[in-house]
Order: sequence, then structure tokens, then C-alpha cells
Amino acid sequence: MDETKTAGATAAAGGKRENQVQQVLNILETIKKVSKELRSKSSSDSVDCNSHIKTLMELQTQSESIFSVDPHLSSVHQRLSDLNELIQDVLDSEPGGGIRWFVTRLVRFHELSRVSSLIESELQAWVDRETILNLTKTLYQIHYSKASSDEEILLQKMDSFREILSKGFDINLQELLLKSGIFSNLERILRNPLFSTRVRERSAIAIKELVLYNKDVFVVLVLIGQTMKSLLSMASISSLQVLCSLIKAIKSPFVDELESSGGISKIVDLLHYSEDSEIGLMAFNCVLEIGYFGRKESVQAMLNAGLIEKLVELQRLGSNQFTGCVVKFTIQLEIGEGLRQREKRSFKQEILETLKKGCVSEAEAATIAAEVLWGASP
Repeated sequence: MDETKTAGATAAAGGKRENQVQQVLNILETIKKVSKELRSKSSSDSVDCNSHIKTLMELQTQSESIFSVDPHLSSVHQRLSDLNELIQDVLDSEPGGGIRWFVTRLVRFHELSRVSSLIESELQAWVDRETILNLTKTLYQIHYSKASSDEEILLQKMDSFREILSKGFDINLQELLLKSGIFSNLERILRNPLFSTRVRERSAIAIKELVLYNKDVFVVLVLIGQTMKSLLSMASISSLQVLCSLIKAIKSPFVDELESSGGISKIVDLLHYSEDSEIGLMAFNCVLEIGYFGRKESVQAMLNAGLIEKLVELQRLGSNQFTGCVVKFTIQLEIGEGLRQREKRSFKQEILETLKKGCVSEAEAATIAAEVLWGASP
């Protein structure tokens, strides 16, 4: 009975908070609209401007009960008061036609626009904060308490989170991301096979966006965590896309971890994934990135896993997606940044030797060898 009451109270509190977020979003949209109009309208257009000014005055009255009780919105509450004073100055100013009147009115409208823009920015920061905290709480609850969650709503929350990260770095947001522990919660969902593939894939994408948002912080968490192994175990098109993006973002350190954990051979094995050619293609994209960023041990691991033989077979099948795949890989080694020059020459020679043994005919070996010799830089 007590648990039922607690669950009900929690749900009620969550519903109240979501209602507050929606109210703030509505206010934010109104502020954005009015702010845009104030910036675009001529300050002498008194009819339109007065209409927008009255809208802002009504907003202050409507939002007072929301902003006055939330410490994170207290500054917005004060700015609305400041905005109200500016509005009164504009409304109380008598119409005139002189230069002094025009300049004064222009300055006042500029200040109105500036303050409304500040309010817009602070409201958006509050909404972003609530979005991150809400997503973190939801991820924690569905993992630890096995609480049910509407999958579509959860995916929407993850998409909103990615939109926040796409705005670019912000120091206050960075502090919130670290304190919230959202990375760990996303990784727990990614690791758990009990969740749907869609949810796990969206968690992986969110982790990738965190890495791109701030490599200095989140790269370390990826390298010491279970993200890499989870992506490989899923072996879906989306998970391999994320894996490829992480290779590009983190470069040699990520490839080193792939090699030490046995992940490289798993990627090479996916080249023969018969059920979905797109998975094989994504695996090949990963191979190309490993070839570009990988050090000697990583490239050798691919060759030891039979990479060249598999690429020759894929090329022989005649699929347009894998046309010239051997030379594409060789070029990546040549132009890449993971190998020394002597290592590049050594691997090129090893590839040519493998072609002699792995091709079904001398003609096939000669054709591909010519592509390797002439397609890659000397």
C-alpha cells in the first residue's frame, strides 16, 4: 500500500513538473515570436509594436506564479520586471517627430529587444536543463526499477537531448552533463539486451553526440567503459555507423582499444554478413577508418583475420558497393596517419603477396595487384 502511494506521489510530482515545463515552453515560444518582431519591425511602427508590448506585459502576469517559485528562473522573473519598466517607458513616451524623439525611441526598442533576447536565452537554458534531468531520471528508473516507459516518448526525449548537444559547447551545460551522470545511464541502456534494438541504438547515437560535444571529457569514458563492446555485440547498421563515427572522432586510441579487445577480427568477420549486405558495407567503412587511423598492430590484426581474402571475394561477387575494395583499403593505408612510411611499404608488399595466394587465377591476381600498385600513391 505504501509503495502504491509512493509511486502515485512520484507520478503526480513528475506530471506537475512536466506541466511546468510545458508552460515555460509556451512562454518561450511567445517570447521568441515577440522578440523576433521587435528586432525586425521599425521602431516608428507604433501600432504593431504596441500590440507586441501588450503581449509581453500579459506574459509577466501569467508567468509570475511559475518563475517566482523556481530558483533557476528567478533571474528571468527579474528580467520580466525590467522589461515591464521598459515597456512602460515606451508606452508613456509622447509621439513626436523630432530627431531626439526618434533616437530615444530607437534606443528604447533596442533595449527591449536585448532584454527579451536575454529572457529567451535563459528560458531555453532552463528547458534544456529540465530535458537533460528528465531524460537522466527516466533512464535510471527504467534500468534500476524496471519501471515501464512509453518507448516512443523515450525516443523523443533522446532526440531532444541530441538537439541540445547540437547547439554547441556551453560550460554550464557541460557541468550539468557531468553532474547528471547521463553518460553512465545511456551506456547502461546500451549494454542491456533486454531493451529494444531501437532504444539501444538511440542510446548509442546519444553517446556518440556526447563525444562530439566534448572529446576532452567523454572520450575517456568511452575508452574505459563498455560502449565499444556493446556496439560490436549488437552488430546492427546503426551500431556500426556509431562505431565508425567514434573511430573518426577518437582516432588511434579508439582503434588501439579495438585491437586489444579483439574487436577488429569481429569487424572483419562482419564483411561476410549474409543476411544484410548493408551491415557488410558498414563493416567495410569501419575497416577503411581503421586502416587510416590504425597503428601497426591494428592493421596487422586485420590482415591476420583474413581481410584481404575477404575483400577479394567481395570484389569477385561483382557488387557495386565493393568494387575496387582492395585498392580502397590500400589507399587508406597509404594516406593514413597511423603508420610510418616503412610500415606502409611493408604492408603493401604483404597485401601483394596475399593476392598471389588468395586469388582464384593469375589473371585475377594480376588485375587487383595492378590496381594496388597504380591506385595507391608510391
